[in-house]
Amino acid sequence: MADQPKAELFELTNGTIRVKITNYGATITSLFVPDKHGNLADVVLGFDSMEPYLKGAAPYFGCIVGRVANRIKDGKFALNGVDYTLPINNPPNSLHGGHKGFDKVVWELVEHKDGESPSITFKYNSHDGEEGYPGDVTVTATYTLTSSTTMRLDMEAMPKSKPTPINLAQHTYWNLAGHSSGNVLEHSVQIWSSHITPVDQNSIPTGEILPVKDTVFDFISEKKIGSSIHEVPGLGYDHNYVLDSGEEKSGLKHAAKVKDPYSSRVLNLWTDAPGMQFYTANYVNGVTGKGGAVYGKHSGLCLETQGFPNAINQPKFPSIVIQPGEKYMHTMLFEFSVE
Repeated sequence: MADQPKAELFELTNGTIRVKITNYGATITSLFVPDKHGNLADVVLGFDSMEPYLKGAAPYFGCIVGRVANRIKDGKFALNGVDYTLPINNPPNSLHGGHKGFDKVVWELVEHKDGESPSITFKYNSHDGEEGYPGDVTVTATYTLTSSTTMRLDMEAMPKSKPTPINLAQHTYWNLAGHSSGNVLEHSVQIWSSHITPVDQNSIPTGEILPVKDTVFDFISEKKIGSSIHEVPGLGYDHNYVLDSGEEKSGLKHAAKVKDPYSSRVLNLWTDAPGMQFYTANYVNGVTGKGGAVYGKHSGLCLETQGFPNAINQPKFPSIVIQPGEKYMHTMLFEFSVE
């Protein structure tokens, strides 16, 4: 394998937002945005150097996960009469693409543009049989600073010769008070969703689609994360929300709004994906990150827009199977403000 790309760090900046991204896992390692006084803070969890990422110390900090994000029940699925077996890296399930998903490979740099709307594009060629999945797939991810306050991510994937499940997700852990500021339980969250896909004891959806109204999962109106997290079965939120179609921007639907009361920083997220995993860093436990900050439980939150978990085994869920000649497309728009 000559000319293997090496892991490097790149920067995009437009004077307001400054983001560092590595081609290892197409991972956001830092993202600085201003608070109400114009003070910049890094609002994503991560590491100062490449080494911890390369050594697998990150619990999916900032990366793009695939070929299939989230959990596949028992690491098994059947497609067109063929049974496939995947690595069980999150017993008893396969999680985020297996032992060496798209987050743990070096992507190729395609283009890095400066200027008014700086952008960077990475490409990865996933081969037939990789982590148990069928067929060659070419994947691209483009991060663009589309305005002084917005970052857009466009993910695309094309299978070459075999149909395959594809479900990519961006797994950044956000803490709008600053990555080293402690837990996010005081952040308020609003989710444009009136239903979730409830899960069994192994975090696999049961197949039901349940209304959130008047439950602990209800974020239809803005609500503090800490107000009901202790009532969530398990360690906290780690659930797929079925996104409603309502308010739109550039053809994308409003998925979530997060606000930190101290800095007044706000993040609005827009997407074209059918679901979003809302995850409150329940399994992050004493990870030493940037500047020696120790990240504990609930030290960040993830807004992973996605196809539904285990959709490949759940005929009632929207299909995540992409045919050769078809293109998987998934866009996220991150809009930062203060209020």
